[in-house]
Amino acid sequence: MALALVDGNNFYVSCERVFQPALRGVPVIVLSNNDGCAVARSDEAKALGIKMGDPLFKIMDIVEANDVQVFSSNYELYGDMSHRVVETLSLFTPNLEVYSIDESFLDLKHISTSDQTEFCREMKNTVMQWTGIPVGIGVGSTRTLSKIANRIAKKRKECSGVFVLPEDLDEQDQWLEHIPVEDVWGVGYRTAPRLKGAGIMNAKDLKYAPQEWIKQEFTIVGLRMVHELNGIPCISIDDLPQQKTIVCSRSFGEYVTDLHELTEAVARHAESASVKLRAQGTVCGAISIFIRTNYFSPKYPQYSNSTTVKCEIPTQYSPDLVHAAIDGVKRIFKEGFHYKKCGVMLHDICPQESVQQSLFSEQNIVRNSAVMEAVDSINLRFGRRTIRSGASGGPGGKQRRWNMKRNKKSPAFTTRWNELPHLNVDLPPNKI
Repeated sequence: MALALVDGNNFYVSCERVFQPALRGVPVIVLSNNDGCAVARSDEAKALGIKMGDPLFKIMDIVEANDVQVFSSNYELYGDMSHRVVETLSLFTPNLEVYSIDESFLDLKHISTSDQTEFCREMKNTVMQWTGIPVGIGVGSTRTLSKIANRIAKKRKECSGVFVLPEDLDEQDQWLEHIPVEDVWGVGYRTAPRLKGAGIMNAKDLKYAPQEWIKQEFTIVGLRMVHELNGIPCISIDDLPQQKTIVCSRSFGEYVTDLHELTEAVARHAESASVKLRAQGTVCGAISIFIRTNYFSPKYPQYSNSTTVKCEIPTQYSPDLVHAAIDGVKRIFKEGFHYKKCGVMLHDICPQESVQQSLFSEQNIVRNSAVMEAVDSINLRFGRRTIRSGASGGPGGKQRRWNMKRNKKSPAFTTRWNELPHLNVDLPPNKI
């Protein structure tokens, strides 16, 4: 088994640079909702000492002294660019899992070991040529190992963005020895000190740690990490730690051609995603909806599309997200196609307690939280989806004058005709 993890480099910044080439080589940051803190940084911005999550007001001295280019989050653009990258990758393999807005897992079982490096280089170059987004690709026998390989691909210049972890275990261990234990997928800031206190300093140490002790101290989750480091796949896409985004998607057992059926499926995914948000005490600022046909079936015409809907304020309230998902799928649905897959992706995830309610918002966060707590409690007791959102739930979608602060947002270059850049070119007079 071989899994490739394809990860966009500084993805939000890269999206901005595609349509503004002057940003290449200069420090750039992208801000969270309401222009609060840095959620994406170019390499040049990182070199200046700007850290992920730094509030804008605290780094203004650095920004002004170094002419750092600052942008509001533009999830309509980022969601569409993510869709374009995924569509490009899907041409290389029928088995692809979207993990986040900038990360996807690809099954490479159809590619021989000796050809994997060249195959991945071709993917990397194609994505760059077709979308303008630079990516790093790491290949391993499990998701955890492919994540490590991806890290090596990005950190080591000699890899040129592609690294296939050797199958030879001795060679593999040499690489794992250079990966700090805190950089292993699933090892959190609380777990790392405990592991280091036990003498487990890197990925190799964790790989050979006593499994009974790991299970006792770090439960089945820690044991799965150890198995994954030993090349035993035991983590599904739903088990992975969700950091920047939450994704809920599924292929249909049969082709779907009806808007009502597609709407129902998307609504269910939005509802499931909102449950995940609440389970980890977070909210989201935007939701992307995507639909696609089966590119590997020449029997029917092909079509895919995506759209992103911004939340009035960050939310975890199911009716709001379901309503947004339904609105989104209605925008992109086209008659005459046989759809094979749909899904939703939640962006701009942050802790629930960090949200500041708008003075003019019609939402009642306290009431909505109480309602969702009761719903989750009932569903936990009596079974999933005992209580579920109706297809028409949530507030209306009218435009409001008090939309959130996004003073530095770039245009929606790929989804709105009226926001395409204009070129003023003086042409020489015609000569007869």
